[in-house]
Amino acid sequence: MKASKEGEEYLDQGQSGDEPDFDQELVEVERSLQELKDRHNQVQQAQAAQANLQQRQEQIKRQHQRAASPELKVELQHIQDSLDELEVKLESRLFSWEKPFWQIVRFGGLGLVIGWLMAIAVLQRPQPASQPSPGTSQNSQ
Repeated sequence: MKASKEGEEYLDQGQSGDEPDFDQELVEVERSLQELKDRHNQVQQAQAAQANLQQRQEQIKRQHQRAASPELKVELQHIQDSLDELEVKLESRLFSWEKPFWQIVRFGGLGLVIGWLMAIAVLQRPQPASQPSPGTSQNSQ
């Protein structure tokens, strides 16, 4: 009976030790989900704005074909700039290069350092002289 109580205490301790990790992971997942939802809303708004700007651009192009005026040309350029800005915003927000970039730098640099250390260790170790073993000389006779 004493052994089962100790086992239960051990299990209780293990669960209580794992709960903060689980709770932290759960909070992190919830935060990531909220960021993803926010990003999804931003993308939808940007796509709607992009569609509106493209429609307006087509209208102005038709007007510009009928009667060319400098104001229409300026407005067309402004709309094109806005469309380019929205496109960049959509692309850059879709994938963040910051975290993967620094992971590549960190682990790539770490790999290079380890590789150089291994190469130095191998080159500094004295090479054993190759001597024929007695078993191989008898087999050749």
